[in-house]
Amino acid sequence: MRVKRTYRLPPDLVDQIEDYAARKRVPQTQILEAALLSFLSPDGPERLEAALARRLDRLSRQLERAEQNITISNEAIALFVRFWLTTTPPLPDTGQAAAKASGSERYKGFIEALGRRVEMGSSLARELSEDRPATEDRTFAD
Repeated sequence: MRVKRTYRLPPDLVDQIEDYAARKRVPQTQILEAALLSFLSPDGPERLEAALARRLDRLSRQLERAEQNITISNEAIALFVRFWLTTTPPLPDTGQAAAKASGSERYKGFIEALGRRVEMGSSLARELSEDRPATEDRTFAD
């Protein structure tokens, strides 16, 4: 048996209920019943807390992966700069123009290769994890 009650709701909430009911092709009463049951159920807060905890855990894992990737990128750049600075002698003034032209060409090639790599979905972090076991702690100099 059902009991009829009359409640007043804000017009914008009524519009949202009507729109949702039309999209889902269900009666508005069914939507209101489900919402009230969910709101009044004793395990509602626990379910919400569990859902939030799962989402926070997923976000934490994503942040940890991002932090790991940033650390790898920073280390790769630092190693490259150190290696480049220690192995590349300064150019004489007479060779500057030729070096700039060559560098510009090489930079264009680098950008193209980087674009291809990004399109393929390759990443240095993935390559590093595939090449070495995670337990090894070695540096470039080793």
